[in-house]
Amino acid sequence: MDIDEDNSVSVAPTEPSPDGQTAASAVPLIPVPVEVVQPAIPPIIPVPVFPVIAPIPPVIAPIPGVTPTIPRTLAPLPPRPPIPRPPQAQNGDIRGSDTDSDQDDSGAQRTTSEYEISEESRLVRERQEKAMQEFLLKRRAAALAVPTNDMAVRARLRRLGEPMTLFGEREMERRDRLRTLMGKLDSEGELEKLMRVHEEEEAAAAVSIADGAEDENVQYPFYTEGPKNLLEARKEIAKYSLVRASMRLQQAKRKRDDPDEDLDAEVNCALEQAASLNLNCDEIGDDRPLFGCSFSHDGEMLATCALNGNAKIWSMPQVRRLCTLKGHTVHATDVSFSPINNTLATASADRTAKLWNSEGVLLRTFEGHLNRLARIAFHPSGKYLGTTSFDKTWRLWDVETGEELLLQEGHSRSVYGLSFHKDGSLAASCGLDSLARVWDLRTGRSVLALEGHVKPIYGISFSPNGYHLATGGDDNTCRIWDLRKKKSLYIIPAHSKLISQVKFEPQDGYVLLTASYDMTAKVWSSRDFKPVKTLSGHEDKLSSLDVVADGQYVATVSHDRHIKLWSCRDMEKAAEKGMDID
Repeated sequence: MDIDEDNSVSVAPTEPSPDGQTAASAVPLIPVPVEVVQPAIPPIIPVPVFPVIAPIPPVIAPIPGVTPTIPRTLAPLPPRPPIPRPPQAQNGDIRGSDTDSDQDDSGAQRTTSEYEISEESRLVRERQEKAMQEFLLKRRAAALAVPTNDMAVRARLRRLGEPMTLFGEREMERRDRLRTLMGKLDSEGELEKLMRVHEEEEAAAAVSIADGAEDENVQYPFYTEGPKNLLEARKEIAKYSLVRASMRLQQAKRKRDDPDEDLDAEVNCALEQAASLNLNCDEIGDDRPLFGCSFSHDGEMLATCALNGNAKIWSMPQVRRLCTLKGHTVHATDVSFSPINNTLATASADRTAKLWNSEGVLLRTFEGHLNRLARIAFHPSGKYLGTTSFDKTWRLWDVETGEELLLQEGHSRSVYGLSFHKDGSLAASCGLDSLARVWDLRTGRSVLALEGHVKPIYGISFSPNGYHLATGGDDNTCRIWDLRKKKSLYIIPAHSKLISQVKFEPQDGYVLLTASYDMTAKVWSSRDFKPVKTLSGHEDKLSSLDVVADGQYVATVSHDRHIKLWSCRDMEKAAEKGMDID
């Protein structure tokens, strides 16, 4: 076998020799190609060579008389040469260094194919996209100009091919529906339709003006328009309150400027009188628990109401029954005498209020509330009657005609207490929403919302000074509000249980009284709101109390069915003298 220069091998056939050995013959050689395997040598990657950066000379402080040497600026760095990549392997070639990357790519593809989006994730993503679309639609709709006139809103809905109104739809709901519709059309690119509708509206308005149509007779008030009798009542209340307010301010200035007037002495006298209150009479008022009581304007009579629906009138100070008022079908909740005469009104859970005279004759019935009544109060003028109800409203009635003048909303829950300002200009209401509101009867606006109680409020009363308001409720506290500062002035931890009624002494307001379910009534000083006297003696929770104008008598009624009359020592001495004379 020979190897040629072209790497071919020649093989010669052999023959056996006579001596049994093989020998080469002269047969020509047959070349057989042989593949030579070259060793795999990886390509050499040149390493980039960067120039040497000159060192930064040290900073030398300047020496006087010696010229400082300017340091040599550094040479800019040359651009970094691109790193050569190894050649890509051809089809059928074997790559040694790229094996790991191929495995990583295949693993990533395998991971992507294995971890697909679940159905729940897809639903969540769709829900988020839908919410985002709705938010963008609302934001776009909020930027659109929507008419505020209800008739214009109806006309635009008609031009857009939508129903003008839906069942039970109000003005604001109709306007919101138009806004949503316009935003939807704007988002869908149907702006031409909106512009066409707007042009039709302008053309219709121009035609109506050209034809001489007068729109002055059509009025669109912002507030709900009340009846004419309410307008007349507001005018009368304004005239009445202005005179009373002027008289009150003149009296306050006289007491302040007159040197003979000693305000502290008056307050001390009133507090001494209140501190001398003692039990004068105890009478069983009814066979069922008592709910309310009220003195007449002259203090000669006392009225009470009970759970059986009856109301009774008692003479003072002997507390003898004069007559019984029967007319309500269920329990009576409150009773109140008129401030100008001897007529009285009762409220009941049968959703009605009734007006009586002092002889027990029914004069008038006030109907209109949708739920049981809570408290009742007369306006200082005696011409109007206020009632509160569990239908979340309080109403103002005309005493002479029995008509409903005002239906006032504003509380989120049942309205319980009601009080009128001494001037007659304001009314204050409280309820189970732990909120007290002050209303201007001359305009019908809510001028103050007094927040502070954490539980329902059951009692409310204006002070005769004109700027203090007392409230008491289920949080066992009595709060004194200053209407001038519009905030709470004092917080009195008055009782250990809920406060059912609060009353200022009607003449000067030097004394405040509170009744509670802890079976006591307490007297407080209106100067510093310190306790003056505790009236205890009832065997069950107190439901109401009242005080005469001069503060000589205090009456309390309770669920123990008893009426207790408390009087001062001066009145006791006068009564004893009268008995001796007789």
